[in-house]
Amino acid sequence: MSHKDINDNQMTIAAGLSVGLLGKAKSGGKGLSSSSIEKILLAYDDINPDWLLTGRGPMLKTKGTPNASPTGDESLSSPKDTNKVLNKQEKEARKSPKGIPLIPLEAVAGFPAADSEGVYLEDCERYTIPEFEAKGANFLIRVSGDSMFPLYNNGDIIACRKISDILFFQWGSIYVLDTSQGALVKRVEEAEDDAESILCISENPRFKPFHLPKSDIRSLSTIIGLVRLV
Repeated sequence: MSHKDINDNQMTIAAGLSVGLLGKAKSGGKGLSSSSIEKILLAYDDINPDWLLTGRGPMLKTKGTPNASPTGDESLSSPKDTNKVLNKQEKEARKSPKGIPLIPLEAVAGFPAADSEGVYLEDCERYTIPEFEAKGANFLIRVSGDSMFPLYNNGDIIACRKISDILFFQWGSIYVLDTSQGALVKRVEEAEDDAESILCISENPRFKPFHLPKSDIRSLSTIIGLVRLV
């Protein structure tokens, strides 16, 4: 792109790519799908497809030798070879599950429930919600109970983004906490009389706040979206 003096946004518009696709590919070190590569090649027909697919050979096509490599490195020698690479990428893309997994472990919006063994993500139903995916949602979970009413209703589906390292809590915020007692959706405050615990608060005044030991928190997620059936 620097050679053509264009930025990510300009290429995204010219090739008709999804917004943010190029940035995510760069930051995540991941390749583009075959359909995205095809769009780029159609928009910029002077780009050498071998270079775009493999990184080998010249970046731009040269007259008479569109697939030539000045370094002598092996490159794709025919359209058939290019199609092989595209087909391989399509197969790899099909192997990767699409959408956000709905974890069939209900978020307990009441008192802690019994122990749960957890689930395998590949066994979960998945839903494609572009707005949630753009915000980095890792999973969906269904709320059970009414302790978080009226903010969250029984049956609501919430989109969650997992926090990789639990360094601190933002007091007053609502989290999904994975504990030995199951998944909890609670507003979190500081337990002033106990540095080793946090205070879990429900929105429904019928449910009293309770202390949760920090050592019992297996994972922590923020809520970035809500799906409510009416």
